[in-house]
Amino acid sequence: MKEIGMRKWIIAVIMLYFMTAVVYGEQKKPAKPLQKDKCPVCGMFVAKYPDFVTEIIFKDSSYAVFDGVKDMLKYYFGLSKYNPKKKKSDIDEIYVTDYYDLTMIDGLKAFYIIGSDVYGPMGRELIPFKSRSDAEEFRKDHKGKAVLGFNEITYDAVKGLD
Repeated sequence: MKEIGMRKWIIAVIMLYFMTAVVYGEQKKPAKPLQKDKCPVCGMFVAKYPDFVTEIIFKDSSYAVFDGVKDMLKYYFGLSKYNPKKKKSDIDEIYVTDYYDLTMIDGLKAFYIIGSDVYGPMGRELIPFKSRSDAEEFRKDHKGKAVLGFNEITYDAVKGLD
């Protein structure tokens, strides 16, 4: 009888674990751009520029991919123009490619250099970094104007890059 009770207890623990994962969800992973994926802002094929890929993932698991931070932010600030069915509250994750190690990082926690001498596929660009120290080093080496957190970036600053 004790063996049956122990099995029930183990099954209950396993079920609780999976139910918790479903309720709280797991962080979504960045989507790998397909060859056919185009930037919704400029129309360029995103997969051609893997070193600059950025993306927004929505709560319904749909996503938009971009050929750089600048176009991603134009989309973000102009969501009603580019994707009228979505609101900022529908955004689940934002990913950007770290300039130094070329990995996808959390765009909301990244540090961005504005006004450097490094250009992206669409010209002047915001350059993302995982750490503030990497961003500061890059800013000094590449004549960057400022290091900004995601919430410090304004629409006017993005438009000024065009």
